[in-house]
Amino acid sequence: MPGRGGTRGREPGAPRRRTYTAGVRRVAGKPSGGGSQGRFVAIRVILVAVLAVAGLKLVQVQGFQAEALSAKAEQQRNTVLEIPAHRGSIVDRNGAKLAFSVEVRTLSVNLRLMRKTWTEFAQQNPASGQNFETRAAAAAKAIAAKVPGKTTEQDLLARFHKPENFTYLVDNVEPSVADAITKAFPEIKAEKRAAREYPGGTLASNVVGVANWRMEDPDVSKHNLHGLVGLENSRDNDLAGTPGRRMVDTAQGNDNIVIPGTERDIQPATAGSDLELTIDSDVQYDLQSRLSDYVAKSRAKGGSAVIMDSQTGQVYALANDRTFNPNDPATRTDDLMNNRAVTTPYEPGSVNKVVTATAAIDSGVATPESSLEVPGSLRVADHTVHDAWSHGTQQFTTTGIFAKSSNIGTLLLAQKVGEEKYADLLKKFGIGQRTGIGLPGESPGSVPPRSQWSGTTFGNLPIGQGLSMTVVQMAGMYQAIANNGLRVEPRIVQAKINPDGTRVPEPAPKTTQVVSPETANTVKNMMRAVTQKGKGQNSGTAPTAALEGYQVSGKTGTGQQVDPKTGAYSNSLYNITFAGILPADNPRFVIAIRLDAPDTTLPAGHSAAPLFHDIASYLTQRYSIPLSNEPSPVVPLVL
Repeated sequence: MPGRGGTRGREPGAPRRRTYTAGVRRVAGKPSGGGSQGRFVAIRVILVAVLAVAGLKLVQVQGFQAEALSAKAEQQRNTVLEIPAHRGSIVDRNGAKLAFSVEVRTLSVNLRLMRKTWTEFAQQNPASGQNFETRAAAAAKAIAAKVPGKTTEQDLLARFHKPENFTYLVDNVEPSVADAITKAFPEIKAEKRAAREYPGGTLASNVVGVANWRMEDPDVSKHNLHGLVGLENSRDNDLAGTPGRRMVDTAQGNDNIVIPGTERDIQPATAGSDLELTIDSDVQYDLQSRLSDYVAKSRAKGGSAVIMDSQTGQVYALANDRTFNPNDPATRTDDLMNNRAVTTPYEPGSVNKVVTATAAIDSGVATPESSLEVPGSLRVADHTVHDAWSHGTQQFTTTGIFAKSSNIGTLLLAQKVGEEKYADLLKKFGIGQRTGIGLPGESPGSVPPRSQWSGTTFGNLPIGQGLSMTVVQMAGMYQAIANNGLRVEPRIVQAKINPDGTRVPEPAPKTTQVVSPETANTVKNMMRAVTQKGKGQNSGTAPTAALEGYQVSGKTGTGQQVDPKTGAYSNSLYNITFAGILPADNPRFVIAIRLDAPDTTLPAGHSAAPLFHDIASYLTQRYSIPLSNEPSPVVPLVL
């Protein structure tokens, strides 16, 4: 029988089993496994601390920073884009469009995404030979071929290789052309834009101006058209309207890619208003053409002219011989975009003698028929004044002094009037003040302050030297004479037409009663003699301005220019001017002309009267102006 002590289950004769605990040596008085228990406790403490810190951070984020972080995340995901407002048109007084907007596309590309896509494609398909470089070259060639004149293959290649993540490629692309390009090159995107069209090209471009947007502007929220010069600039707020706003979701990151289907409008755009001008396109075209031809014929440096309604001050045409084509960016130079008819003052010469004539009649120191002894020269302070022609002492009528344009006779009358009366009348005529025509960059011209007049000042101002004015100001003086002495601020815009069709006329222009109607009419009738052709010395200075069948009042001017080299008055550079009223017996229009330094040895260079005649002839036909009831009387000038 098996014995005690562990023989249970062991076959007879089998060796006895022993139990071992590997690596553990029992030591009296110390329990086994004590080190492991210490390490466990330490790990548990660390875990508790980490969880406590994480809990505190979670409380901070969810409790104290939740609103700020949520707003920041929403800003990263949501983007507000501007919805361009339709820009109003600019039309002439008859509704003919001078400027309007059309829908176009602007092509752009996400360069970072394009580089990444085609680099990965080249790595995965090395045998294709396609990579970013070949793709960019193909796109540049294809786009340039589809939009000739708008960009070049070289320019596009340069844009594709910019170090930026994004770039615009070309603007003003027709929608159908843009669709074809984006279909062939999906990485190219087309944004809806508006482009400005100017159907008349250079027609009234100095008045209308130009509006555009900068393709390089990275801020996609500012892609509305904005005026650069002209009325497009000064009336930008009326034309531009109010942009709307659209919310879109964008992919996070630097690409700002819009997620399709996420667009929603926040505020719709409000279209801009149309502007209705006082300009007549046909008259404007005729004036520009005649002025440019005459400037070339007279070999002048330049010229400006304006046609104004004698009663309302509305401008029917305003022209410079050189201007720009707003459809052609290459012509948008500072020189060509300068509207010299309002920005560039000049010394007008004898055309300014209308102020002296008005002062003499209004103050009662002379009548049209009264006579005055005019010597061959006149000493004014330290300056000796002569007439344009040599003569001894002669007896002139008051009418003759101005019809013959005698400097000496004019100064003698001015001295009788007095400096204070003359200075006050200059102010009432608006000289030295902006007219308020509504065109940007208008110059006020200049008149020496009364406190600074020297002994020779009153020897210059009455004959049109020592002060300056613009063509529009010059026309304004004669408008006052033609309108019974009432000067009306000139206007180039007559109404604003809101998007709903309501027509809002411009505020009534300011008016100034310069002199009484009786004085104005007397001066107007006196100035008819300027265009008369009489016997002997009884011809005025501008018989070539006369128009058969119509009475015409006017005044010639020859103002010396300052020689830029010497700083003194030149004996060869002149401002040749003419201002006239048509017809004198029933005024309808005032025409003012300035030629800048023409060749005065040429017939066309020493007078602008022939140009006035041609402009006036066109106006009588254009508006069917009735013939005068009787011709202008031929009156004595030199007794």
